[in-house]
Amino acid sequence: MSTVLEKTDKSINIGLTDEHREKIAAALNRLLADSYMLYLKTHNYHWNVTGMNFQPLHELFEEQYTELAEAIDAIAEQIRTLGHFAPGSFKAYSKITSIEEEEDVPSAEVMVKRLQESNETLIRTAREALGPCEEAGDEASLDLVTERLRNHSKVAWMLRSHLQ
Repeated sequence: MSTVLEKTDKSINIGLTDEHREKIAAALNRLLADSYMLYLKTHNYHWNVTGMNFQPLHELFEEQYTELAEAIDAIAEQIRTLGHFAPGSFKAYSKITSIEEEEDVPSAEVMVKRLQESNETLIRTAREALGPCEEAGDEASLDLVTERLRNHSKVAWMLRSHLQ
């Protein structure tokens, strides 16, 4: 199944070929799906964290899911600027995400470890999106992906530091 929604606007003339726009949109769709799944996981952990580190982790997770909510919107809007529809359902996300959905409530330490791993997964997804953006010369999408790389690299580092 294609990772790009079928309906696209072929009348768009923004200096990118239809093929480039489709490849970039497909890469951004994966980035969006992974970001949304990470958002859900982080929000879940924010609600359910317990233990001696409750307060700092509760606040850290809130900071992270709030930033992710803004990023999700920016990614979806960038997909729309390319003339493609952004996926917006769990069913669609589950078909293209690389991040596993959580169904349990682990310890605070396991939460931090899982979020670190999920951020690293998102970093890999973002790195995969760089190629289509660079190939097409799409600086706007490239800038968005680069910002996601920078953000998730920092978050992964912060989470790793909590575990040491």
